[in-house]
Amino acid sequence: MNLKTSLFDYELPEELIAQFPSGVRGGSRMMVMDRRSGECEIHPFHDIVKFLKSGDAMVFNDTKVINARMYGRKNGSPEAALIEILLINPLDPPHRRVWQCMIKPGKRVPPGSRVQLLDLNGDLAPGNNWFEVTERLEDGTFAIAFDIDDFQLLQDRYGHIPLPPYIRREDQLGDRERYQTVYAREPGAVAAPTAGLHFTNEILDELKTGGVQQAAVTLHVGPGTFKPVTVADVTEHRMHSEHYELSPSTADLINRTHDAGARVLAVGTTSVRVLESCARDGRAVPGVGSTDIFIYPPYQPQLVDMLLTNFHLPQSTLIMLVSAFSSREKVLAAYQKAVREKMRFFSYGDCMLLV
Repeated sequence: MNLKTSLFDYELPEELIAQFPSGVRGGSRMMVMDRRSGECEIHPFHDIVKFLKSGDAMVFNDTKVINARMYGRKNGSPEAALIEILLINPLDPPHRRVWQCMIKPGKRVPPGSRVQLLDLNGDLAPGNNWFEVTERLEDGTFAIAFDIDDFQLLQDRYGHIPLPPYIRREDQLGDRERYQTVYAREPGAVAAPTAGLHFTNEILDELKTGGVQQAAVTLHVGPGTFKPVTVADVTEHRMHSEHYELSPSTADLINRTHDAGARVLAVGTTSVRVLESCARDGRAVPGVGSTDIFIYPPYQPQLVDMLLTNFHLPQSTLIMLVSAFSSREKVLAAYQKAVREKMRFFSYGDCMLLV
């Protein structure tokens, strides 16, 4: 099958890319799209409670974003070039002193280089707040070892929230709360599962009171989520791999929900990737591992009936995944309506509910 990447393109005015979250959590707009007809209506996000029924199940990703971006200067010299690192995976769990990371500019720090961290004000951090570049890995990333072995302290004092590249501003302290879901529990992501950013504890409680069951999966979102599709044919693209966990209790809830004739809502594309990775003949099977599943039309989701998701970049793997829940044509038509209605796009933007 030949499926051109260019078929998933659309025009997006830059001013619609949200640079900040809505004034209050839960204050976004939500486009509700009928998966079959493609018909769309725009609602305030709180109306999500009207589209879920007693007995339905909601599955969200409880990963927690770490303060994964840090800055430093080589050899601790104030005059040295600024070094930026983005942490990806700990190479010595559970200690989290040795990390795989991306470094800019990588050419300035060959193995053996030592870098002194900067505090949140941009000043050289005193004491043993250094790291050493120990190895350049085959994929072009690096292994580094911190001198300090208290990672929680390290990220609290010197780590920045890793806002995505299309948010063209420096992170602020407020991002530590707003670029995190209210149900974030498991540290490990370097990008937020953004569909969940709209929920407040009050909305979750209202859904629970209405009989909507709730359960979590875990998928630690990596920097590969922003990796562009560079091949002309979608089927030739190779997805990044991410760690996931689907517990027996969540798998059981999904199966019981379907057995009862009710629906499963996946909050975000990351939840979809976990559930569909664990689907066996229409049943959810618990598991822990890594997934590189790539979902695009004509794939038919096995476990997910409804999807809540933000608006995604043109020609991205995420807009391809969303298209598998309806059709490419209907999803792009909905995006065009979102542009006309001046909805806000990407991580801090508005959202879309496919029912």
